[in-house]
Amino acid sequence: MTASPGEDPDLALLVRVGRGDAEAARAMVARKLPRLLALATRMLGDAAEAEDVAQESFVRLWRQAARWRPGAARFDTWLHRVALNLCYDRLRRRREIVVETVPDRPDPGPAPDAGLDEADAASRVAAALQALPERQREAIVLAYYQELSNIEAANAMDISVEALESLLSRARRKLRTLLEENDDAR
Repeated sequence: MTASPGEDPDLALLVRVGRGDAEAARAMVARKLPRLLALATRMLGDAAEAEDVAQESFVRLWRQAARWRPGAARFDTWLHRVALNLCYDRLRRRREIVVETVPDRPDPGPAPDAGLDEADAASRVAAALQALPERQREAIVLAYYQELSNIEAANAMDISVEALESLLSRARRKLRTLLEENDDAR
C-alpha cells in the first residue's frame, strides 16, 4: 500500500503497534531499525552505543504509539528526532566525563591489511564527519545518509529549511577542508 503525498506512510502500522499487535511491532522494527542504527552510528561513532539509542527509541515508540495523533509531524520525523535527542544526551555525557589520563587514540589510518581504497575513504569521511560541530553533523547525516528531504530534515532538527541549507553549506565546506588536510598529511 502506497501512501498519498500528504499521508503518513507509517500511520496504519503505528495504530496497530498502539493496539499491542506483536506482528506490527516486528514490522515496525524491521522497517525503522536499519535507518535508526545508521543515524546513531554516524552521530556517535560507536556501534554499541548506536544499538542502545535504537533500543531506547523503540521503547519510546511503544510508549507513544497508542497516543500518537497525526498532524504536526510525520511519525518518521518524530522518531528521528527522538533518536537524535538520545544521541545528543550521550554526546553531552561524553563531554562531562573527567579522566585523569588521556586515553590512547586509535590510529585513524587504515589497518595494515586493509588494502581497499573504499574502506580507507569511508574511514576518512567518518573521521571528518565526527570532527564536524554537532549541528552540522546532524544536518549532513539527516540529508545525505538518512536521505531525508530538506523539509523533513529541517523539521527533525526543529529549524527552518533556510537554516538547514546554511548548516549543510558550512558542513560541506568544513568536510572538504578536513578531507584535504587529511590528504595533505598522508
